[in-house]
Amino acid sequence: MNAPLESLGSAIERLGEVLELPSSDVVRDAAIQRFEFCFELAWKAMQKRLREEGVDCASPRSCLQAAYRQGWIEEKPWIEMLADRNLTSHTYDQQLAEQVFQRLSQHLPQLRALDESLRREE
Repeated sequence: MNAPLESLGSAIERLGEVLELPSSDVVRDAAIQRFEFCFELAWKAMQKRLREEGVDCASPRSCLQAAYRQGWIEEKPWIEMLADRNLTSHTYDQQLAEQVFQRLSQHLPQLRALDESLRREE
């Protein structure tokens, strides 16, 4: 099995768990970190699966585009997720961190759908 994919399902569930907790600065920060971890595992799982199918992609954006062409993901939500992932390096800005945090619950279903899609493809 694909090592990133093995960890992806667990990471997604952990993100879901923290998003169910009452909101606080600590919960927000934990959720953002778990989101970062999920996103990294997701694009690396896509990359590995795409390479197995003879498609090379070297960056998150190119892997998202290739995964979209394969029908594994919806393009717009994942581009938005990539933008949020890129913003998380600036989470020392409390207002920006709160904005990203508010969108994480919208990203969770997309992550779950990818996990299911990649597992079906095995």
